[in-house]
Amino acid sequence: MSIKKLFLLFILISAASLLSGCQEIEANSVAKASKTCPGKDVKFSIDFFKTNNQGTKNQRGINHVIIFNPKSVELDFKVNLGLSHRLYAKDAKGKLRKQYIPRQFHELITDENAKLNGQLPIAAINADYIDTNDQPQGLNVSRGVEYSGAFKNKRSSFGISGGKLQQRQATIQAGRRKSDILNYNLVGGNGRFYRQGKFKNICQDLGEFACKNATNRSMAAITNKGYVILLVNDSKANSDIELSQVNQELLPDMFDNVLEGIANNNCLGKIQEGILFDGGMSPGLYYNQKTYVENAGSIGSVFLIYKK
Repeated sequence: MSIKKLFLLFILISAASLLSGCQEIEANSVAKASKTCPGKDVKFSIDFFKTNNQGTKNQRGINHVIIFNPKSVELDFKVNLGLSHRLYAKDAKGKLRKQYIPRQFHELITDENAKLNGQLPIAAINADYIDTNDQPQGLNVSRGVEYSGAFKNKRSSFGISGGKLQQRQATIQAGRRKSDILNYNLVGGNGRFYRQGKFKNICQDLGEFACKNATNRSMAAITNKGYVILLVNDSKANSDIELSQVNQELLPDMFDNVLEGIANNNCLGKIQEGILFDGGMSPGLYYNQKTYVENAGSIGSVFLIYKK
């Protein structure tokens, strides 16, 4: 082989080696970015972590956070409520039974009604308020079956649609959605603090007690990329943790700081909608066989997430 041909062969081998190396670096960079920024990973399904009030991950943070992708084929969803009978049960006349009883968070995430296809949930958060007759107050729908209270048309609710898995979407709005497919899994709430990307300090709307005293918070937010953030701030139950300005109880004027921080730090997009669930003595959050927060109050409903 001539020197010229040898030289050309050397150049070709070197170029191939360089290209291979670049591709490997790029692949490693994407993998690394996906680990630290779930919103950039097309296969991202669900994650849990703690943050301070700036939305920065912190093992001693008092915000317990679940982020998930409603379109993930690995996930499924359901709503459970405090019932004295099986969920979806009907009486002898074919009418849906609705005998409500007071139930706490740990009961609603572990009873038979909490199972989907024989499996218990991987994650859960408390949701709707409960009235003096132990009935949920807002709009609650479990797998297309409605269990609602007196404020179902007035208060906003959070939900995940039915239909094809990759096309599911999260919504927050008042009353039933116009499209039936959007009313598949819904949980009532109250206190809407994001609407179409605009934040509002709802302290005055909540009243003095709910704003400044009943500060155990439970909430959900949706980003413009379709991701969901579930958050429970539990400052009262964490008296052993040294609280600071960025790691303390959440007042309504701080909701945007923590949620936008979480969204930015995890590449989830911009916050579009946000809603409070029942607070005070009700907040509860569960993930991967561990209950991170539970209070003593009875609750109207829970939103459940399952891993296929």
